[in-house]
Amino acid sequence: MAFRASLAAPQNFASTSTFGSALGSTNGSKFGKQAQAASKPAVVLDLPALQAASRVLLEQLTKDAQMIPDLGDMITGMPSSSSYTVFPDDYRAPFQKRRHIGIPESLWQYYTSTQLATHMGLLPEIERVWIAIDHNLFLWDYVEGQELSSYVDQPDVITNVALVKPKSGVFIDDITSLLVICTPITVLLIGVSTHPVPEIKLYATDMSIACDVEMTAVIGTPDGRIFMNGSQDGHLYELHYQEKEGWFGKRVQLINHSVGGVQSLLPMLGSSNAEDGIADLIADPARNCFYTRTSNNTISIWRTNGEKHVQLVQTLSNLYKAAQDKVPGSPALTPQSFKIIALHVVDPSESRAGVQLVAVTKNGVRLYFSPSSYGMGYGWGSTNNTGTRPLSLVHVRLPPPNLIHPDEQGRSSRILTAQSAPPRPYILSSLGMSCYELGVDIAVQTADVADTDYILCISPDLTQIAQMGQGQVPTIQQAHPAYGAAPGPSRIPLTERATLLPIAGITWAIAPAPRSKYSLVTSAPANTPTPLVTNELATQFTEPARQYIILNNGGLHWIVKRRAVDAVKDAIEEFQVERNPQALVAFRDSLCTPLNLWQLWRDQTCAMLLAIASGNTFLDPMEQSPVGAMSRVSPELASVARQAFYDFGDRPGWTERVTYGTADASGTATFSGRREGFALYLARLVRPFWKVLITKAGPGGLQDLNVPDDVLVTAQKNLHALKELLDTNPYLFHSAPGDHTGARSASVSEQEAWKFGIPVANLLSRAIEAISFVLLLSDHKLGELISHCEPDMQKLVSSLTFEDLIAADKGVTVARALVNVIINQQIGQQISVDTISEVLQQRCGSFCSTDDARENVRKAVETRNPVERQTLLGESLRLFMKGARNLEFEKLQEICGDYQQLSYAKGAVELPLHCAQARDTDLQGQEYWIAGCPANDPRAALWESRRQCYELVLDSLSVFEERSAPGKQSVKQIDDPETVRGHAYELAFASEDEMFHSTLYEWLIGRGMADELLEMRPAYLEAHLRREPITVEKFQFLWQFYVKDGQPLRAAEVLGILAESTDFNLSLEARLEYLTLAVSNAKSHPVSVGGRHETAIAFLTDLEEKLEVAQVQLELHNTLSPRQLEPDVADRFKALSFRLYNITELYQLFADPLDLPLVKLLILHVSEHRDDSIVRPIWNKIFEEEADAQTAADRIVATVIPLGQRFYPSESAFPLQHVASLLVRFSLAHKGDIPYGWAPRILVKCGVPFPEVWDILHEMYESQVPPFNEQANVQAISSDIAVLLSDWVDEAKRPQSAAARDEFPVFRIDQAVEQYLTEVEPSRTETKVTYEAIKRQLRRHW
Repeated sequence: MAFRASLAAPQNFASTSTFGSALGSTNGSKFGKQAQAASKPAVVLDLPALQAASRVLLEQLTKDAQMIPDLGDMITGMPSSSSYTVFPDDYRAPFQKRRHIGIPESLWQYYTSTQLATHMGLLPEIERVWIAIDHNLFLWDYVEGQELSSYVDQPDVITNVALVKPKSGVFIDDITSLLVICTPITVLLIGVSTHPVPEIKLYATDMSIACDVEMTAVIGTPDGRIFMNGSQDGHLYELHYQEKEGWFGKRVQLINHSVGGVQSLLPMLGSSNAEDGIADLIADPARNCFYTRTSNNTISIWRTNGEKHVQLVQTLSNLYKAAQDKVPGSPALTPQSFKIIALHVVDPSESRAGVQLVAVTKNGVRLYFSPSSYGMGYGWGSTNNTGTRPLSLVHVRLPPPNLIHPDEQGRSSRILTAQSAPPRPYILSSLGMSCYELGVDIAVQTADVADTDYILCISPDLTQIAQMGQGQVPTIQQAHPAYGAAPGPSRIPLTERATLLPIAGITWAIAPAPRSKYSLVTSAPANTPTPLVTNELATQFTEPARQYIILNNGGLHWIVKRRAVDAVKDAIEEFQVERNPQALVAFRDSLCTPLNLWQLWRDQTCAMLLAIASGNTFLDPMEQSPVGAMSRVSPELASVARQAFYDFGDRPGWTERVTYGTADASGTATFSGRREGFALYLARLVRPFWKVLITKAGPGGLQDLNVPDDVLVTAQKNLHALKELLDTNPYLFHSAPGDHTGARSASVSEQEAWKFGIPVANLLSRAIEAISFVLLLSDHKLGELISHCEPDMQKLVSSLTFEDLIAADKGVTVARALVNVIINQQIGQQISVDTISEVLQQRCGSFCSTDDARENVRKAVETRNPVERQTLLGESLRLFMKGARNLEFEKLQEICGDYQQLSYAKGAVELPLHCAQARDTDLQGQEYWIAGCPANDPRAALWESRRQCYELVLDSLSVFEERSAPGKQSVKQIDDPETVRGHAYELAFASEDEMFHSTLYEWLIGRGMADELLEMRPAYLEAHLRREPITVEKFQFLWQFYVKDGQPLRAAEVLGILAESTDFNLSLEARLEYLTLAVSNAKSHPVSVGGRHETAIAFLTDLEEKLEVAQVQLELHNTLSPRQLEPDVADRFKALSFRLYNITELYQLFADPLDLPLVKLLILHVSEHRDDSIVRPIWNKIFEEEADAQTAADRIVATVIPLGQRFYPSESAFPLQHVASLLVRFSLAHKGDIPYGWAPRILVKCGVPFPEVWDILHEMYESQVPPFNEQANVQAISSDIAVLLSDWVDEAKRPQSAAARDEFPVFRIDQAVEQYLTEVEPSRTETKVTYEAIKRQLRRHW
């Protein structure tokens, strides 16, 4: 099935899902001890259905227990193997670097000093790094980051530090661990206290001893014995200590178990050559033994045998020969490369069949050892885990031949082309150290670049080794042939994932991070199906991802083993970024190889998608907070996960069986991946406590809670998140139309197939409440409560599991008895029964029931005591709100009427508001309202139900309003009507229901109270005014709201939108007014508010420009008004009022087609667009000839002067040179009819300064360009100049003149007049007289 790209949930699913409706009515509770929720009606338990659902969970738990085979089962009968899955560094990579912490700065100077000897190592049990600088020991708390403890009370260089358990009774109780500190000449013990966590305290023990050799490889046993080896002689030593010195021994002794004599009862172990001596020790606490490794690849098994004694159980030698026999001809096995660098214990929880020890060579070969009789039966575990049978090599695991070099890992396999070179392989050759935990092997390989190590990470490939049943065995293709081996037909071969991670620096130590407190917190009964610890699929939702700590000279590095759910989440994130479903589909298909595991991985994928979609406390790979903080992905990723869950989950099927001759029909349901994934995820969430006893024996003979509180709280959070997802997305468990099989109708077939999921969903709700119930019991001192029960009941409680409490008759019986004890206890403490009943109802409604006391209202009507009346009304309100979900509207209406009659504002307002939310618990009505109330939407009924409740509140407000009106007050009223009215409005405005606020505001505005609303500015008023549908009235209120709220810039934004909107039928004058107001408000924006000064300036500039254009549009509108009835003008005239146009549109759509020259000039002026080809024809048209020269002159004067006064000095609309030329040419063309000075005087009246007019005329005078090359025309220009200069002189002489006297160019004018007099014709006596008069005036006044 292809993954649908659309992420929107099908709308029809929500209203028709059988499963969804059942989930919607299921009771739930808020998680945690402090949980509070709306009261719910009592639930009728269907125990048979819950028990059937419990069996479904048990089936899933059984599948988990059988899915991953035992390590021993995978290597039995196979001398060797080499199957590996290697991926590039993308979402399939099994390990990732996640975190780095540098060495504290305070130590860095010492560490980098070459004069100081430095050693360091890891103590993950107490979350510390030990760093020894000469004789100083520092313990670095890497969780806190920079916290340091120190020990400096000894003089010798510290070379090694180890943490071991102390012997019982030797030290004070506060000491929980011992630090074994080794120097070249001494070994000493320091006590460590880790209470309270994470603080530590160091205690001096006065226990130290001198030694002849330097000690290394220190290990401890569960009973407190300490073993180590001498680095120079390779001997096995024991540091024996006791509380006091005695007759037969000192308080501290160093016993050499490798030599004979008084100190050892063992024979000498041959040569004492250090080359053949012990190089390493490893403890095996589960089997009560330890192992040693020598430099020549010899392994010995030792067992403690009485105080101060050890027993050599077995020595394994000639391992190279034994390995060659298993893998003849393998190039990975050569004498040069066969060097064992580490031994690791295989925990019994990983291999129940008996694999006990694994040895790692420097080139990555792993040797697996188990008891000699291994493979002949499964009786090893029945010998009380003594491990007395000798070990033998049973399997050789060759190193991965197809490792990708770290430099090549960035090349994703999805982008490699056919021409791309294959990734460069990497062959292991020099592993230095390694750690092993529960199937995961982490080793350090020296890199081929300086100051870098490669970290080899290997873990089981669960996608290849998983099985649905014992009969289904996948066939795995070997990376290369297993030399001399062929897997048996009934065994699943071991396949692992491998990768290399580069880490900058030189590695000092490597260790697994301590497992989470949520891991294996309880021990389930023996008959409970329990998955192997290597089955991370089963535990990835209930404990954090496994982490490994690497210490090097650069600090601490964390490597996280990525789980399947991490890979699913990464695939979803890739889809979210690339919008390509192929990544998800490819991931799913990669899990389903071979094909006979399709159903298994379909269900697994669906379970993981549910966890991602709902959220989970362990979704983040890193360790969580002590109480498990909820981890969620973004809403977009959750939406993708929901859709993928729906698409990948297929549909259920129904196979009918009809008995012929009868009307009876039955059938078999084939469940979808959605149902199976849901059941699987739920089973995994409850596994930590499902089959566990609720109580355990505690101190003082009382019983204690068997599962830690925070584990239950964390589980409840995850369960509640899952229930919330199902409640809000019921379509996830409903087939789309047409997704049915067989001949029956879709509804019938779906009902038959889907109905099997309903009990599981009910079990989910019951489990949530069960945890709340148990936590409530714990709050009330569970042990004391049980002690007050009858003896038979106490015995029943002690044998009760969580499963029994949730789904069994005896669980109901126990719950009822404990509730009675709690109630009796509260009564004895004089606490109201109603109080505890309410708590029980809120936290675990299906485990208790409460009585209804609705007649409190009747009592309130009858009483005359105001205090008693208020108490009764308050109690009635509380009870009504508890049952709000089932309160019919008619009943609610009647109750509100009673409250109004009693002037009980709190009840009349809060009860209907509470009922509105209770009737729309899944918020479908709210979503409908937010969506704008679309037509024909099934959610409309929920919104209508809420609206009816809101109307009751408004009715109450109206009643209280009317009563408080002057002349309406009654003497009989006990409460002051004005006080009641004010309290009612206060309660209404205090509501957090945005939909109610919107309804309230509409009601108030309709009653003419808009101004009061604007003064109050309640919380949701702005959102209401911005909400669709938008109206002119809303926007008018909104900009006034912003003004009163001190946000003038936002007011300007609203006004701008209002002015430019085409949704409203506004006049052009109104739009211009809104723009004017917008500019005014934008100018009022303070400079420092919100840091938006530059934005505000840009916005203001834009508004001012739009206002200018709007004014042009208004003038255009007024120009066309007399012509609005003309056919070619009518439509355009109407369009001008419909919206605001930009300047280009005004020109192209109106001014140009209608040939409006004055409007064109105005548009050119406003737009500042200079185009002579446009403006000159407009001016030329103004000077068109008419028959009568004087009439033409008068028209020109009447036209040019106003235009000049309006547009000068705009060259865009008033091209001065061209206009002057037109005026002069007109006057030249009508010599004799037009007086001299006519042209320059028009320009001066237009506002052109005298100097600029003179310059233009003088240029014409001197130009000799036609028509100024004719002497008559030149003399006419001279006459115009004479008039202009005469006017200029007169103006300059006038007081308060614009032509400043001190700026008057006397000298230039005098020289020019001399020139003009010389060149003027004698016949022009008037002009000559004018010039001479100018000269006299110049000399007289200047």
